[in-house]
Amino acid sequence: MEQKSTLKEIEERFDQDVERFSNLDTGQQTTLDALYNMELMTDGIAAVYPNLGAVLDIGCGAGNYPVKLGTKVSNFDCTLVDLSQPMLDQAKKRVSAVTNGQVEILKGDFRTAALPNNNYDVIIATAVLHHLRDTADWETAFRKLFDLLKDGGSIWIFDLVTQEDHAIQNLIYHNRYGDYLTSLKDEQYRDHVFAYIEKEDTPRSLTYQLDLLKKVGFKSVDVLHKKLNFASFVAFK
Repeated sequence: MEQKSTLKEIEERFDQDVERFSNLDTGQQTTLDALYNMELMTDGIAAVYPNLGAVLDIGCGAGNYPVKLGTKVSNFDCTLVDLSQPMLDQAKKRVSAVTNGQVEILKGDFRTAALPNNNYDVIIATAVLHHLRDTADWETAFRKLFDLLKDGGSIWIFDLVTQEDHAIQNLIYHNRYGDYLTSLKDEQYRDHVFAYIEKEDTPRSLTYQLDLLKKVGFKSVDVLHKKLNFASFVAFK
């Protein structure tokens, strides 16, 4: 665990990638069904909350999800949290263009950020929770996310996941996902992606996360979509 990237290293990497992550065709190419999941999740939020109030996007990057949400729901308030100030600046500019609601930015780690409890209708968490580390970190983070939501609120997650069984993990991740990465460019690119995932990420399985959501108090959970080692899912408070 000591060899994993620090928060500062993650911040510095994303500081250099604002332009790429503002473009879905380039920023999400290593993520399976990225555009499909974005449409599915924002359609889901719009369906459940036609009069959406307050949204929190943790690890918002360049703001792609609330930007897409703004084409389906109008005038929601949005709080954007990220380690990278350049990402936040870009996200605020883009999200402010699609909603007349208040858009606030907060630089830092959502686990320690001063955010009000019982305040948000929706939390968006995309490609961020895989940076959590040990079991205590996962449980503490999920409890905080639960506390931040209003009653009836929900968290919408899309992320890299693992498999519980070692052989299935090897098949899905190293073989099938590896083949996908190779098809994007070549085997060297595949190895590059695998290397930074090994350095930076500590994902957990979908079943682990669904169980943990229930453990911390969410009333119901549902799987939206899963393809190989990426999944989208939702939990309601």
